[in-house]
Amino acid sequence: MTFYDVPLRVESHPEENSTDLLLERVKANPSHALFSRQNTDGSWRDVTSQDFYEEVKSLAKGLIDAGIKPGQAIAIMSRTRYEWTLIDFAIWFAGAISVPIYESSSAAQIQWILSDSDSVALFVENDEHIERYNSIKAETPRIQNVWRIDSTDYSNLHKNGEKVGDDQLEKARSNAELSDLATIVYTSGTTGNPKGCELTHKSFVDHSRNAAAELPEIANPEQQSLIFLPLAHILARYVSVLCVHSGIKVGHLGDSKQVAQVLPTFKPTFLLAVPRVFEKVYNGAELKAEAGGKGKIFRKAAETAIEYSRALDQKGGPALGLKLKHTVFDKLVYSKIRLAMGGNVKYAISGGAPLGERLGHFYRGIGLIVLEGYGLTETAAAAVIGRVNWQKIGKVGRALPGTGIKIADDGEVWLRGINVMRGYWRNEAATREAFVEDWFRSGDIGELDEDGFLTITGRKKEILVTAGGKNVAPAPIEDPLRANPIIGQVVVIGDQKPFIGALISLDPEMIPVWSANNGITEKLTLAEAAKHPAIIAEVQRAVDLVNEKFSKAEQIRSFELLDVELTEASGHLTPSLKIKRNKVMSDFALHVERIYG
Repeated sequence: MTFYDVPLRVESHPEENSTDLLLERVKANPSHALFSRQNTDGSWRDVTSQDFYEEVKSLAKGLIDAGIKPGQAIAIMSRTRYEWTLIDFAIWFAGAISVPIYESSSAAQIQWILSDSDSVALFVENDEHIERYNSIKAETPRIQNVWRIDSTDYSNLHKNGEKVGDDQLEKARSNAELSDLATIVYTSGTTGNPKGCELTHKSFVDHSRNAAAELPEIANPEQQSLIFLPLAHILARYVSVLCVHSGIKVGHLGDSKQVAQVLPTFKPTFLLAVPRVFEKVYNGAELKAEAGGKGKIFRKAAETAIEYSRALDQKGGPALGLKLKHTVFDKLVYSKIRLAMGGNVKYAISGGAPLGERLGHFYRGIGLIVLEGYGLTETAAAAVIGRVNWQKIGKVGRALPGTGIKIADDGEVWLRGINVMRGYWRNEAATREAFVEDWFRSGDIGELDEDGFLTITGRKKEILVTAGGKNVAPAPIEDPLRANPIIGQVVVIGDQKPFIGALISLDPEMIPVWSANNGITEKLTLAEAAKHPAIIAEVQRAVDLVNEKFSKAEQIRSFELLDVELTEASGHLTPSLKIKRNKVMSDFALHVERIYG
């Protein structure tokens, strides 16, 4: 199969916009708990659909009173929190366009996005954000208002909005139609300035309604989800809107490092995460078992879970003996992992990078169905996803209703449909380059099987060509290596070189636990760990295991351990955790030289 289109299951009226999703939710059940907010003592309090709607209207009226006109752009720079979604909907109710900015963005990035988008106002979260804005204030003269959340400026917006009538609000709210611009979302910017993706209201309205119709097991009012990914990223943002449409109760968490502590208190039934989160849950459970002298039991339980999941895809299903083993390990191991995730998690969506077949089978084997999805900022997140009752673990699923998918002659994945952007903001050249008629060129290399399930095999621009002429995709090599507990990030190199090598950073959270489990008594810094013979040997063992899956030309022949962590703060990862390869190659040129010296 080389292409197919999936017809719409739900068609929206052309005069609707994203605000209608909230209006429908309130009409369906105004007393339904649509959100839950964490109290200072760690407990949670519910916010009904009606209460959220009233807050949205109040803030939207405040924006109108402040002079915001339909079609103007307003930027949001904040961690993930309840107010983020509230502000987003209030901007839409005021007829305006929202522009997300990662709260970790540098002053130069803030300046570029505010200027390029013609934003006239900015919401920020704290004083440090204001300081960063003030440093580029002179270069952004269009900004007329800066409102800090949790301040009198923010509360005064609500208060001043009392002067605006319901008729005036309704005129602004209903101004936009499906085809009109809803948001400008800037790409992560692995190279050069980020490009602004023009996403229309159709990208949220039709996309949400059709995804909900396709995934009724997840998208329903009985579910509740903790969102901790950045709402500035299109994946979390789209799922947040989908939750409003579907009635999924949402809790927010601004610090992803607190996820493990918060999951047992919120008890989600549905999770949205990137593969690194699922890797850390697995690795943490393994190292904890190892520390308690139960490492062998855990590994046997993991093997059984994977074997059990694989058997589910076979005719006849798991054999009786396997079922009995699975039942025993469910009591000993699986139930404890589920409890650590809140105890009620049944479904999850993983996006941003490949999850890997092994982890996919492991989680299904312990009772958590992880649906892999695939999409880009340009496609308003998910364009392709697995189905609860139709999965092929290791593949990212089938196209959603209203979406077309095609594999071009060179293997590139092309997409079209309701969720695809209308173009790059003020960048006609980039827009022309990105489209062939109505097909968006994703830049990813992939394959479709006979059922239309997509497998992503690499990124077109990241393909390495060795000196021997072998084409090598880095991602399939990097992803399984990151599954090792002590490995943080992996950058596979080898373009125009005689063999494939790798720059590998260590995970500072896992190193102390692994060290203690393996008889290393001293507390190692990352620099010391990168030179420790036992650490080097463990990484070599991981590399050898991964190499077994690849041809000789694709195998990692040499690697260098970095003595620092590769993070967004270090400048080596984007806010969506993509590797800035050029930056890594530049900053660690001496390590590259040692590999090929």
